[in-house]
Amino acid sequence: MTTMHDFGMGMVPAHQHTNLDGSVGGWVAETATVAPTVYVSGSAQVSDYAQVGGDAQVSGFARVSGYAQVSDNAQVGGDAQVSETARVSGDARVGGYAQVSDNAQVSDNARVSSYARVNGNAQVGGSAQVGGDARVGGTAQVSGFAQVSGFAQVSGDARVSGFAQVSDNARVNSYARVSGDARVSGSAQVGGYARVSDNAQVGGYARVSGSAQVSGSARVSGFAQVGGYARVSGFAQVGGYARVSGFARVGGSAQVGGDARVGGYARVNGDARVGGDEKS
Repeated sequence: MTTMHDFGMGMVPAHQHTNLDGSVGGWVAETATVAPTVYVSGSAQVSDYAQVGGDAQVSGFARVSGYAQVSDNAQVGGDAQVSETARVSGDARVGGYAQVSDNAQVSDNARVSSYARVNGNAQVGGSAQVGGDARVGGTAQVSGFAQVSGFAQVSGDARVSGFAQVSDNARVNSYARVSGDARVSGSAQVGGYARVSDNAQVGGYARVSGSAQVSGSARVSGFAQVGGYARVSGFAQVGGYARVSGFARVGGSAQVGGDARVGGYARVNGDARVGGDEKS
């Protein structure tokens, strides 16, 4: 039965959804579309021109609004909000106090939870997880079994894939790629066209930028910076306030630390140690 209900912007024509089990569900605006197969809990709401179809569920105190779409077997629960032209599909789950907005998409078996935000034209798919207070925006993509947590941010046209993890206050932006089992943590930043792959780790306040690559089981930490077209690979470690730039290569089990500078076409390999104020 149609009556009037306030979804937060004044009274509009609405009705309470009837679930397949006969239970009375939450409020649905007359302008919204909710399929008979959909489950809407008593405290959930679907407003504006939102569409919920398939075997989707909107439970808890969740809100679906704007022109948002929730389809297939997707579930939106807790105090989560899906708004504007966002889409949640497949077997995706959005819960906690998470928000999916703008033209963002959450699909497949992805999970967005806690206070996470996915906005812009960002995509979270595969079996990826975005939680904590993390933010995924721009045209960024998080896929595979990747995890973005803490206060981390993935933005621009960045990609986080495989089993990669971005956590704490880390930032991955621009056209950067983080893949494999790589870890970006602390207050580290990976930007530009940089690549962090395999089992590599970037932590502390480190910066990886330009077209630099960190791969293998390499570690970049402290306040170190790796930029240009530099490569850090193998079991190499770059830490302290060191700088690796140009077309430099640091590999093997080499260590570069202190205020060292490795640039140009320099090569540091094997068990070499470069520290202090040394330059190569």
